Amino acid sequence: QVQLVESGGGSVQPGGSLRLSCVVSGFTLDAYAVNWVRQAPGKVQEGVSCINVRDNSTTVADSVKGRFTISGDNAKNTVFLEMKDLRLEDTATYYCATHFRTYCSAYGGVKRGKGTLVTVSS
Repeated sequence: QVQLVESGGGSVQPGGSLRLSCVVSGFTLDAYAVNWVRQAPGKVQEGVSCINVRDNSTTVADSVKGRFTISGDNAKNTVFLEMKDLRLEDTATYYCATHFRTYCSAYGGVKRGKGTLVTVSS
């Protein structure tokens, strides 16, 4: 059974950092691309970043470029999202997801985890 389980969310002040984790089960990380999306209350889902561990290719949304870094650990079957210089507008529930495709395409996916909440406030 395919599962994606996020963790690492929390409350931080502006300028702070967090590291989110997405543990994947039911497939190996090098089989399909995995991406992060986020959704703030009352707003539509927004793509954040994607990784294809097979060739280590990544995509990053302009809104987080230079501040967020995606990476993958095959041995742990885990995708990470390192977030630095967090801003108030980064507040959202963050989800990892997959389209079960071997490349990064549109964000989101047919399978998504339950999310982890990130709150940035002063």
